[in-house]
Amino acid sequence: MEVFYISLLCIFILFVSLSLHFIFYKKNSGRSSTGTLPPGKTGWPVIGESLEFLSTGWKGHPEKFIFDRMSKYSSSVFKTHLLGEKAAVFCGPTCNKFLFSNENKLVQSWWPNSVNKIFPSSTQTSSKEEAIKMRKLLPNFFKPDALKHYVGIMDHIAQCHFATNWENKSQIEVFPLAKRYTFWLACKLFISVEDPKHVAKFADPFNVLASGLISIPIDLPGTPFNRAIKASNFIRKELLVIIKQRKVDLAEGKASPTQDILSHMLLTSDENGKFMNEFDIADKILGLLIGGHDTASSACTFIVKYLAEIPEIYEGVYKEQMEIAKSKAPGELLNWNDIQKMKYSWNVACEVLRLASPLQGAFREALVDFMFNGFYIPKGWKLYWSASSTHKNLEFFPEPEKFDPSRFEGSGPAPYTFVPFGGGPRMCPGKEYARLEILVFMHHLVKRFKWEKVIADEKIVVDPMPVPAKGLPVRLYPHRA
Repeated sequence: MEVFYISLLCIFILFVSLSLHFIFYKKNSGRSSTGTLPPGKTGWPVIGESLEFLSTGWKGHPEKFIFDRMSKYSSSVFKTHLLGEKAAVFCGPTCNKFLFSNENKLVQSWWPNSVNKIFPSSTQTSSKEEAIKMRKLLPNFFKPDALKHYVGIMDHIAQCHFATNWENKSQIEVFPLAKRYTFWLACKLFISVEDPKHVAKFADPFNVLASGLISIPIDLPGTPFNRAIKASNFIRKELLVIIKQRKVDLAEGKASPTQDILSHMLLTSDENGKFMNEFDIADKILGLLIGGHDTASSACTFIVKYLAEIPEIYEGVYKEQMEIAKSKAPGELLNWNDIQKMKYSWNVACEVLRLASPLQGAFREALVDFMFNGFYIPKGWKLYWSASSTHKNLEFFPEPEKFDPSRFEGSGPAPYTFVPFGGGPRMCPGKEYARLEILVFMHHLVKRFKWEKVIADEKIVVDPMPVPAKGLPVRLYPHRA
């Protein structure tokens, strides 16, 4: 009987919520006192259209949520309700240009509540302040001189990675190994952790954390959000141990002030002479390690997928990479000049980034009320730009589902249509770093193997990045010496 009354109460509350939502919200959803809001719908109370937004990704077609509404409401901007927030989705190159060029003027970076709870120190200051702080710290490590130095390190780690995890094996799962490779690189270059056992200790918690970053923020046992918070706490404790030891090593002259990003963070003060505390540094490093390996591992995985499916593309990459390999003396590492010769390989990688973009889009927040394309955008609304709205749009990429690296020859795609790394002041500062680790991976992959997919039509899941549902198992066929 008690269960019956509880069920009845729940039904009553839901009915009242829906009624109030219909009477008070729907009545005014299209207009404000200032102007007309973008067309669209806001879905259910509280959750809005979040489930549909996320579920299209789980089914492997995140662009469906975008294109369905572009067709129904507006090809440039439509309203919705995502992850607990009133939102407008901006679509197309004109919208991309508007958002990217108005960063910190009309809009600023915004992350869902789930991210703020997983990275708790990021709530102490605004996302704008955090972004500015990070961009002051990073340039020294992503400028050309530093990148040139990274090529040899990446080549050495790639050799070790393929020797340990790929060679003398008839079948492997690509995605877990791609994550192992990019994470190893990030650990080495960001915090000077190179021991495979130490790297492996971080790997699983990082995977759990990444999968819960963009999730519905329900902190109940077993939910992706809850698991991500626990993983974040574990990693933060491990990073604090590394940070404390680095402080000792720097004081004793056992570590270099310029050896990695961690040393730089410990020794760099702000304009007031204040240094970051250890917890903030741990959170910054946590974010960098995720950004420094997760997106690249997805790109590397889909490069393997498409090269297996399209033999002529594989042959083009193989020819280019073998010309470089044959020019090297025994034991000689790749260098910056070798990377610059990998033009066709990078065109192939760009086409992979277009078709399976690791970054599906990102959020901004309106800093003020403003008008765009005749529609009123209220202060505080969340704005989502979508890579799919251009990447898979035949208006900008004819035959959008066709794999065609020639799209990137010459001047390449039109401005603001190819945006795998974002754009404007918020463009990913590690874009060139990602290019290096992807090209080094391609070099070692094709000069060692041909391969074929074990599952011909393996499902792709986007959560929040595209990944093959079974990890992309492939059969390896080593080249004869």
